[in-house]
Amino acid sequence: VQLQASGGGLVQAGGSLRLSCAASGGTLSSYTVSWFRQAPGKEREFVVGLSWSDTNTNYADSVKGRFYISRDNAKNTVYLQMNSLKPEDTAVYYCAATTRWGVSKRPGDYDYWGQGTQVTVSS
Repeated sequence: VQLQASGGGLVQAGGSLRLSCAASGGTLSSYTVSWFRQAPGKEREFVVGLSWSDTNTNYADSVKGRFYISRDNAKNTVYLQMNSLKPEDTAVYYCAATTRWGVSKRPGDYDYWGQGTQVTVSS
């Protein structure tokens, strides 16, 4: 499966953005899909994940209550709605997919990655 992340941009603190992860060459509903982010000089970190059955969702503590993941099977796309954005949310955001059922926080457990989309939050 090939993943295409989009929707990033520049937004002021407190604003919102919605990222999209569109899939081709496979049915995204059969994959656990997660979002990761990587800020300059930092390691890639887990943000949120949704299991292929949509029964298991896992959020990083830093984004709980602000970010929401959802899946549109008809569009073969997973979304990340980001609200109340903070400057510390600034990073390149990546979507990733795996056939594992559980939501892993480890990047190495994901087999497929999108190219990343830049999110910049100004103060």
